[in-house]
Amino acid sequence: MIDSVISTLFQVSVPLSIPAIAGIILVRFKNLKTTDLLTLVLYFLSPCMIFNSLINARISLDDLYKTVLFCIINLILLWGASTISGKILKLPAPQVAGLTLIATLTNCANYGLPLVLLAFGQLGLEKATVFVVIQIIIGNTFGVYFAARSNFSLKDAVKSVFSLPAIYAVLFAVLFRALNLSLPDSITNGIAMAANSYSPVVLTILGAQMASVDNSTSEQECQKTFYVGMVLRLFFAPIIALLVLYVLNVKGILFSVLFILSSMPVAVNSGIFAEKFNASPKIVSKCILWSTLFSLVYLPILIVLVK
Repeated sequence: MIDSVISTLFQVSVPLSIPAIAGIILVRFKNLKTTDLLTLVLYFLSPCMIFNSLINARISLDDLYKTVLFCIINLILLWGASTISGKILKLPAPQVAGLTLIATLTNCANYGLPLVLLAFGQLGLEKATVFVVIQIIIGNTFGVYFAARSNFSLKDAVKSVFSLPAIYAVLFAVLFRALNLSLPDSITNGIAMAANSYSPVVLTILGAQMASVDNSTSEQECQKTFYVGMVLRLFFAPIIALLVLYVLNVKGILFSVLFILSSMPVAVNSGIFAEKFNASPKIVSKCILWSTLFSLVYLPILIVLVK
């Protein structure tokens, strides 16, 4: 068991950490700004990766149905757990909002997809892509709602989803597969090349964002919320995911992929939403940093257990 964990640590965590460390170094010594890189990822690399994965994906309708159902049930349970925790601890509304972001949104795209590719290969990546697309939609709708319920506009949330090319990449991939269409090899090769660039770029961005995280929360109440958030994300979330997967009778590589992606650290987007809507951004940012650092150790253990 220990040998398997150490082997997985070197095979998965070490390769992932190299571009992340590069991002940290570039921020510290070259003042790297991630704004342009984020634009590159959101509007080019991400849709190319999603289209390339879905067009070649070996995923059945049953897998699709179970993935969608799992995402919905998992979201509701984590939302309920964070809300109940906030009420029990009598936390102020901004901290409850931050706690909900911490519990419900995972870093499944710019950390999860490269991890799944290394741990489970191309087949795992294909099944993971569907989950990630659903999480993008959840993040840009429910994520906004969790962060700013009083300012929430369903119209704005829907607009934010359809302003990202990732959704159109999904629609085009589904259309091409339904009509059995194909692109010229020169175009598909170009899309595949861009898709292969996705992982190192987003991991470099992740490292840069971690280096920029505000790690200061001194008030006792803030510390309490931080620890509760870490428990929800690192311990409670995997348990909930495990139970839901068993109830839905999900098996095989789909089980492994959904479980690992649901156990990922706090999403970087949680920090963005928290900052924008004043949902305890310092607490959320601290959870992003520490859950990501802890994940380098606990994710290899979970991967060994589900393989």
